[in-house]
Amino acid sequence: RQNICPGDKKVTPSQRIFVALVKPLYRLFLSWEVRGKENVPRTGPLIVIANHVHVIDAELIVFGVSRWIIFIAKEQLFRYPLLGFILRRAQALMVSRQGKLSMTRELFRQARRKLARGAVIGIFPEGKRSHQGKLQAGKPGLGVLASRMNVPLLPVGIAGTEKIHGRSWLWKRPKITVNIGKPFYLPRAASRQQRKALADRMMTEIAALLPPEYRGVYGRDGD
Repeated sequence: RQNICPGDKKVTPSQRIFVALVKPLYRLFLSWEVRGKENVPRTGPLIVIANHVHVIDAELIVFGVSRWIIFIAKEQLFRYPLLGFILRRAQALMVSRQGKLSMTRELFRQARRKLARGAVIGIFPEGKRSHQGKLQAGKPGLGVLASRMNVPLLPVGIAGTEKIHGRSWLWKRPKITVNIGKPFYLPRAASRQQRKALADRMMTEIAALLPPEYRGVYGRDGD
């Protein structure tokens, strides 16, 4: 089995401990598989984009990509004492839903700095979870962020985590698939229409990695 970030000095001891403890638990309670691992660049800066249905999506992506991922999380999550502590230990970057200019600039600055050091940034372009499991429209602001970093984007489609609710899933071991696509680049955009096109491009790449019933507004029928 491939260890996460072999020899990567950017991974902290606490992050390695987290993977060592949590990954076996996921294997115990979930039946999950990863497809397309050969598409993951083993070194260099990278932005991972994925759909978002359940709180465990981030961990599954980290385990599937086998590189530590610094996710972008909304500002409100950092206000919860325990969750905020975990997010900071995971080096998560903060984004404001209110579109505060100062926070947006700081987010861009931190993301650029980490990518310059060869880090992997994780983005959920929908901006929030889709509790129904179907894709929602991508956020133009996150598309702009991804395009300005000038690094490859790695699309990931996760199917099956919507089955994790209540208690019965603990003994049903729901089947989950983490499907990794091929890296691609986004062009820069200036106009509002171009920014929306960037978000749609990201979501279309993710949709192609999901079964038709998960594609939502990016399916042929738009539902």
